[in-house]
Amino acid sequence: MFAASPRIAAAVFAVFACLAQAQNKPAGPEAAATYEPQPGQEGKDVIWLPTPQVVVDKMLDVARVGPRDFVMDLGSGDGRTVITAARRGATAMGIEYNPDMVAYAKRNADKAGLSQKASFVKADLFETDFSKASVITMFLLPDINLKLRPKILALRPGTRIVSNTFTMGDWEPDVKVDLNGQPGCESSYCTVLHWVVPRRVAGTYSVAQGELTLKQQFQMLTGSLKSGGAGLDVKGRVRGEVIEFSAGEKRYTGRLKGKILELRDAG
Repeated sequence: MFAASPRIAAAVFAVFACLAQAQNKPAGPEAAATYEPQPGQEGKDVIWLPTPQVVVDKMLDVARVGPRDFVMDLGSGDGRTVITAARRGATAMGIEYNPDMVAYAKRNADKAGLSQKASFVKADLFETDFSKASVITMFLLPDINLKLRPKILALRPGTRIVSNTFTMGDWEPDVKVDLNGQPGCESSYCTVLHWVVPRRVAGTYSVAQGELTLKQQFQMLTGSLKSGGAGLDVKGRVRGEVIEFSAGEKRYTGRLKGKILELRDAG
């Protein structure tokens, strides 16, 4: 991007206007108002392909999006995910690098009467603050997901993440739903992947049941529970703030309050 004097800027605009007229295309604000995105068009990090509406609906179903949520859609394109979330009562924001797509999505939100709930900003995903989101949706490539993963894992425990088709590397999803071949989903990009950001709980704790050592790989837990000279293998998971695991024949659930693990029998 460059800055120019008003005279130079006017001259540049006039040149582009003449070129547009030569091609029978509108220029300036009129061009922006008639912009129509094309599937497969190039973007900053990925090409744009619209997520089938049936997948959008399932993504929001799996994440249980409702009126209390703040949804952020990364690479929001034509705005359909943001607008669908707003129809469910959520406050939703689309992050999109292409300014024409941002304007197009805003027009779609206006037409749907949802501009108070559905907003769009022109921004770089890697420079955007996600901390206010309770739900993040995306349809990005695996390498982009991996670059974003550290930032996502640092979000508030319990934040729900939903991706169309593309994974988070070795961070396995909590839920996977395959919609391929179903009505409205004849394309190859019809798999819903859902994660919940886990709290970091690895460590050793003194609990009523003995000494508990937890090792953590994303949401998955292993470790040991030592009590009365005996040791039991631990296997479980973290669901947001909630710790769940089995040791021997018993199941336990609990939460970390500061440095204190409050644990109870779960059967």
